Amino acid sequence: MTGETQTVLYQVEGALARITLNRPEKRNALNEALVAGLKQSLSRANENDAVRVAVISGAGKDFCSGADLGALQKIASASVEDNLEDARSLMELFLLIRQLQVPVIAAVQGRALAGGCGLATACDLVLAGRSARFGYPEVKIGFVPAMVMAILRRNVSEKVAFELVTLGAEISAEEGERIGMVNKVFADENFAAEVENYVRRFEKVSRSAVSLSKSLLYQIDGLGFLDALQTGGDANVAARMTDDCKEGVARFLKKG
Repeated sequence: MTGETQTVLYQVEGALARITLNRPEKRNALNEALVAGLKQSLSRANENDAVRVAVISGAGKDFCSGADLGALQKIASASVEDNLEDARSLMELFLLIRQLQVPVIAAVQGRALAGGCGLATACDLVLAGRSARFGYPEVKIGFVPAMVMAILRRNVSEKVAFELVTLGAEISAEEGERIGMVNKVFADENFAAEVENYVRRFEKVSRSAVSLSKSLLYQIDGLGFLDALQTGGDANVAARMTDDCKEGVARFLKKG
C-alpha cells in the first residue's frame, strides 16, 4: 500500500511503515505542510493493525535541517497568536509520536539540526549513520529549542542538555550515542541494510506487549515510586488479558 503527500511519502511494507521527509532540495526543512504530512502519516500507521514499527527518514543527503527560511520569516513577523498556533502544531507532532501504539524510529543520515534534531530526539529510537551530525543551533539566531527540551532532558543528563542547547554546537553520531541521544550507529555504506535488520526485529515480538510497554514507560515518567508500581500493576493485568499473552503462555507451557 502506498500513498503520498507533496512533502511526505508514506509506504507500508508488511509490518513496516516507511515515512520519508521528501524535501531533499530544502534538506527536508520543516514547514507547515511537512509537519502536517508527518502527523497524517503517523496516524495512518497507528490505525493499521498490520504495522509493528514506523521509521522516519529523510530523502537525499540530510535527515532534516530544521525550519526552512519561509518558516523563519514567518516567526520573525508573526503575531503572538500565530506563533502560538505554529508552536502547538509541533507540540502535537511530538505528542503524537509518544502516543502511537507502535515504536517510531528515526533513521538519521546527514544532518539532523534544530527542529530536525528535535524530531529525531522525539522518536522512540534513533539509528544513525556514522557520518550523521546532530545539534541544536537555535541560540545562534536568538531562538530556543523549547518544546523538545522536555524530551531532550529525559534522554540525557541535565549538564549535557544544558551544553547542547546553550552552545549550539554540532555533535557526531558517536557522541550522540555516548550521551544517550542515539541508540545505534551504523556504517554509512551498510546503513539501509542495518536499519532494515534492526526494525524487522519488531516483527518477532508481540505488538500488544510492545504497545503496553511503550505506554507504561512514558506514563510512569515523573511518578513517585508507589504510583509507578501501581501503574505497572495495571499494565501487568492488561497484558495478561491480551490474546498475545494467552497464546504466548500456552506455547511456553506446551514446550515445557
